[in-house]
Amino acid sequence: MRQPDMTPRLLDIVQACDHIRTVLEGVSLEAFEADWQKRWLIERGFEIISEASRHLDDAFKARHPSIPWPRVASLGNRLRHEYQRVAPEILWKVTQDELPLLERACQEELLARGVDYHQRHTNK
Repeated sequence: MRQPDMTPRLLDIVQACDHIRTVLEGVSLEAFEADWQKRWLIERGFEIISEASRHLDDAFKARHPSIPWPRVASLGNRLRHEYQRVAPEILWKVTQDELPLLERACQEELLARGVDYHQRHTNK
């Protein structure tokens, strides 16, 4: 049985990463903690990333073992079901430390597939 094309999910992840980076550009942790709108936007971005990551194939994930795939997938559940326990500083740390690795892996995969994610992103 043929695997479904991951390209749309990869594009969703890259776009969500870009949106998160844009929202947080020039924002300090203290400003992020104080701004509920930014936190909600970041949480939505992580929900999209989490759900999209569940549809990436195992071969892709195996090529990127430095990414904590189970944590990426479970973050969406935590945001949906334990939202009151998600600390802004944890979201901040993930955006600073782990998100760039995930975004880079997805961008590289898209390029290897011949997909110009810059062009696709600007047309959405």
